[in-house]
Amino acid sequence: MTLRPALGCQKMSARLTGPSRLPIITHAAFEVGVVLKGIDGLLEIAGAALLWAVSPGQIRSLVAALTQHELSEDPHDVVARLLVRAAAHLSISGKLFAFLYLLAHGVVKVGLVVALLRTKLWAYPLAIAVFGAFGVYQTYRYLRSPSVEMLVLTILDVFVMVLTWIEYRRLMTPR
Repeated sequence: MTLRPALGCQKMSARLTGPSRLPIITHAAFEVGVVLKGIDGLLEIAGAALLWAVSPGQIRSLVAALTQHELSEDPHDVVARLLVRAAAHLSISGKLFAFLYLLAHGVVKVGLVVALLRTKLWAYPLAIAVFGAFGVYQTYRYLRSPSVEMLVLTILDVFVMVLTWIEYRRLMTPR
């Protein structure tokens, strides 16, 4: 199986000289992280579309149906209880906020991912700033309502930001 480099990365082997494999590893990690952020962005857009299409009552019914079996076996299941609680508190204004947040977050993320994979130099500092702003908001949300998911997401965002910075510096270093 032959792997092709991502868009804009065809000259990677020419830029990586010397005995160290670290640049190859960090570049590969950067590409994987950016692609995962793109997938996350697409899922956020899909989630926004789903939120737009259904009413809060339909969401509560769907969550109840999906979690009923799990809660009957384990009434203390953390994820199932969290979903039921979130659905119970969903209002029209909360739905609108969630829709707008997911849509904006997803569109911005996908746009930046496309630009990064096409090696648009302007996108690197912008991506670091935008992902950093999202990370600050996620940290705020985590401090108000701690969850493992939010913590893991924020740590992964920081990891992608660091890799984006390393990749940007590599591209900006004269060869």
